This record gives sequence, C-alpha cells and structure tokens, in this order.
Amino acid sequence: MNAASQSSEIERIRAGDMRAVARAISKVEDVSPDSAELMKQVFPLTGRGLIVGITGAPGAGKSSLVDKLALHYRKQGERVGIVAVDPSSPFSGGAILGDRIRMQTLGLDKGVFIRSMATRGNLGGLARSTVDAVSILDAAGYSKIIIETVGVGQDEVEVVKAADVSVVVLVPGMGDDIQAIKAGIMEIGDVFVINKADRDGVLSTEKELEALLSLATREDAWHPPIVKTVATEGQGVEELAAAIESYRDFHLRTESGLGRRRAIARWRILELLRERLVSQTLASDRASEKLEYLAGEVASRRRDPYSAVEELIGVGQ
Repeated sequence: MNAASQSSEIERIRAGDMRAVARAISKVEDVSPDSAELMKQVFPLTGRGLIVGITGAPGAGKSSLVDKLALHYRKQGERVGIVAVDPSSPFSGGAILGDRIRMQTLGLDKGVFIRSMATRGNLGGLARSTVDAVSILDAAGYSKIIIETVGVGQDEVEVVKAADVSVVVLVPGMGDDIQAIKAGIMEIGDVFVINKADRDGVLSTEKELEALLSLATREDAWHPPIVKTVATEGQGVEELAAAIESYRDFHLRTESGLGRRRAIARWRILELLRERLVSQTLASDRASEKLEYLAGEVASRRRDPYSAVEELIGVGQ
C-alpha cells in the first residue's frame, strides 16, 4: 500500500468508518506486509478509550455480562468496541455463540463494533493481534473497549493483563473453580464479579473470595471490589460499571497507573520481538525444511529440542 492510500485509510479509521476498522483488524490478524506500518500510524491516535478485560471460567455468563455492560455504556451515549478472544478456532461455540446473543440487541447498533479473534495456525500472535485490534478501535473513537476471553488459558491471561481494568467473573457453587483461578488469574483481577447471584451458594462464594483476596498483596494497594450480578436480568451492571470507573479513577490518582502502562508497553514490545524473531528465523525455505527435519529428530529422541533451536537460529542468520 502506498503512503497516500495508507494515509486515507488512517483518516477513515480516525473517522470511525466501520469497514476501514474491520479491514485494519484483518490486516493485523493476518500479519499482512503493511500491518506494521499501519500500526505505526494508528499508535499516536490511541490512549483515549478505556479498555476493560473480562475473563473467567467457561459457563460463568461472560457473554451475557458483556452484552449488558455494552448496553449500559450505549445508554450513556458511548461508542463500544467488543473483541471476543477465542484461542481454539474461529468457528468454536464460545465466540460465535457470544456474537449471536449480542446480535439480538447490539448487532444493528452502529455505535457498537463486535469482532471475534482466533488463532489461525500461526506460532503465537493471538495476544499481540488482539491488543493491536483494541488499539485500532481506540484510534477509531470507541470510548469503551471490552475484551472478552472465552477461556482462562495463557493467551487470555496475557490479553487481560494488557487491559486498563481486568474483571474476573465467577459463579456460585464453583469452589473448585476459585481454587483453580487462584493459581493464575487471581492476581490480575481488579474487579471480581459473582454472576448468576440469584443461585444458591452466592454468600459462601463471596466469603471464600474475600478470604483469598485478604491474603493477596498488591503493589498498588488497591482492594478489588466484589460485585454481584444477574447478567440475564441486567442486575448489578450499573454497580459493575461504577466499580470499573472507580479503579480507573484510582489509577489516575496514583503513580501505579504509570507502572502498569510501562509493564503493558514492555509486554507489547516483547510480543512483537518474539513474533518478529520467529518469522525472520523461519523466513527461508531452507529454515522451514530444517524445522520439519529437526521436529522428526526430536520426536524420535535422536536430538534434544534445545540443540534443535540453536541449529535453527544458525540457519536463520
């Protein structure tokens, strides 16, 4: 793409043209040759939107919660971007089902942009392409951008860490779930939601969560609030939005916000560096053939993977 056409594309993104936004996200997802140049132009236009990451175990009702939260923001007159992260497949139930739910209420609203992101067989890159997609939505003037993860794997945790506010969703009667979450997601939650709070066991879940949070120490001294919701009924959504805003205000008042932005920037640089180094190492046909050969050697235990990597790096240089 020449400079003039790229400049006009950036202007269309800045103006909030949904087709230009969709094209730009496809470019970063597919790692098109001009995607890096596009993101260089997009980056100075970012930093205005609030990025909310929502994660939690499958079945916690995240899609319904995102749906109602987006509706709440729309009633406030804000444009909303929704990115659903599905690390398994662009056709798996999670993201597509979530989109179907939203289509009933949000799909025809021109103030809402919905996109499902998925790995496409490439080595890594899901977290990076998702954060780039969020940057494009930010540049396009979406004041609230919600990242919804389908599961609680490493990719999703990385994405949610890159949000301004991380919301962890639980449901009553899933004590084992809280124990599992304690290992990974517990430390990244800025706001905790107990959804489906009309079920039995909500008080015991709340007590268990409070006990775990009392043991956690955060560098920024923030005490994550616990919000109870019934997303399907819209109950507790205003309280959730208020909790998200209170964490944003807390960050603006303290120096911890700068530290978090620096950590996110460092992570983004390292993600890009890893991706760039892997693609450069495997750029030649010789390197791709060598990779297949070495995979066979390691699989048959004739060679260890560490030596294989050293040899691949030698081929790529």
